[in-house]
Amino acid sequence: MAKTCQLFSGSSGNSIYIGNNSAGILVDIGVSAKRCEYQLSRIGISTDSVKAIFVTHEHRDHVAGVRVFASKFNIPVFAAPETLEEMRKLEIINGKFDVYDIENTTDINGIGVEAFKNSHDSACCLGYKITMPDGRKIAVCTDTGYVTDEAKAALSGTDMIFLESNHEISMLENGAYPYHLKRRILSAKGHLSNFAAGEFAKELLQSGTTRFVLSHLSRENNMPEIARQTTISALAELGAKENSDYRLYISKPENDEGLIVL
Repeated sequence: MAKTCQLFSGSSGNSIYIGNNSAGILVDIGVSAKRCEYQLSRIGISTDSVKAIFVTHEHRDHVAGVRVFASKFNIPVFAAPETLEEMRKLEIINGKFDVYDIENTTDINGIGVEAFKNSHDSACCLGYKITMPDGRKIAVCTDTGYVTDEAKAALSGTDMIFLESNHEISMLENGAYPYHLKRRILSAKGHLSNFAAGEFAKELLQSGTTRFVLSHLSRENNMPEIARQTTISALAELGAKENSDYRLYISKPENDEGLIVL
């Protein structure tokens, strides 16, 4: 039985738990190790069951708690070689836990993890598709300016996806952010908009995906209901209805609910 939860989401910090009754992994720890440990305990997950940490990229909102958490619980960390190099420069990697270059597919206690490249302004940015022992497939695709061909190939047919829906374009363009930051977010190495997320959700639904978790929403340039309605409207173009043909969730900055069980 697959279980997952977005513990934290957004520019203030990101972390996702994916596992089953015997083992699990974390994708990123962008908050303090203490906060991550607390959130895991709150949803009934022991740190002993966390067998690996997979890092998407080196930005602080994805790695802030990796060093302390991995050191405290002796958990191996996987990332792209470029990301590991940046983490060494940031002194996140300290010799107190094992680190590994992520290859195409890695097996952790029967949980298969496949990496694919996203497009973001970091040394390298990866998304992950996780195949559980029961065959369920859960994917993480955030921090990308557009959906890459590599991501599309990897994500077709996944059961569930954490999909970036970062900003509403009109809110960003008319908001208070400085021009250079707006250009960065809107660029091919920035973040996925509500519209882009909705368009990709249509492709995924047609491939068999039935659970969508909209993630990494901007507090300044988005609203949860706008993100939700954009995806609902996009999927309605296919004749699909929420809670009948698919389920839609919105990640909060800090999860106050529980695990999603597949």
